[in-house]
Amino acid sequence: MRQVILDTETTGLEVEKGHRIIEIGCVELVNRRRTGNTFHRYLNPERPIDEAATEVHGLTTAMLADKPLFADIAEELLEFIGGAELVIHNAEFDAGFLDQELKLASVGSRVKECCEVIDTLLLARQIHPGQRNSLDALCRRYQIDNSGRDLHGALLDAQLLAEVYLAMTGGQGELSLDRSEAGRVAETAARQINRDGLRLVVRKASADEISAHEACLDVVAEASKGGALWRQDFH
Repeated sequence: MRQVILDTETTGLEVEKGHRIIEIGCVELVNRRRTGNTFHRYLNPERPIDEAATEVHGLTTAMLADKPLFADIAEELLEFIGGAELVIHNAEFDAGFLDQELKLASVGSRVKECCEVIDTLLLARQIHPGQRNSLDALCRRYQIDNSGRDLHGALLDAQLLAEVYLAMTGGQGELSLDRSEAGRVAETAARQINRDGLRLVVRKASADEISAHEACLDVVAEASKGGALWRQDFH
């Protein structure tokens, strides 16, 4: 199973007001393991970036002036995500911006036409109802180190979301162990459960202990009018 964890940064929050994507980050998983393949691009949005947005991701209009347009990388992006299951936190936001960019680039495709989409925000709300489910909150809940996230970044956030998603769906350890580490863990576990050469010690009850046990059963039998189950089942 191939999945792509995807995140974007934008010039502002409202796609309806003409805001554009300025950064795309994708991380590939195959059979719930990171392959090392990523897709990361900064983009020239051809419009100013809101100051409030810059405070979130640190990107400015001047920094992106020499970057490619979305239309320049649209086909490459579609090739990377094509046929994969997309995992996005607050998918409605990112997919809405991607659909608008694809329309402006005259590509004609929509995200949900080429990929199935899992929204980890909706998933987190189902698993943790009534709690904070931002990416930072989920990192804290699943003990994922996000100390380097002073500012939002599409690739960084996609990498963190990959760890959050695997932790939420029961596979966090698959990110943290490579094959050599997994082999060492398995070898250690094998040594820990190796019982070759061990003898099972059987301790028999003494005569006094047997006598006390029978006396206790006599009390039980008398109180239950002969219903001492131990004697029925084991004698």
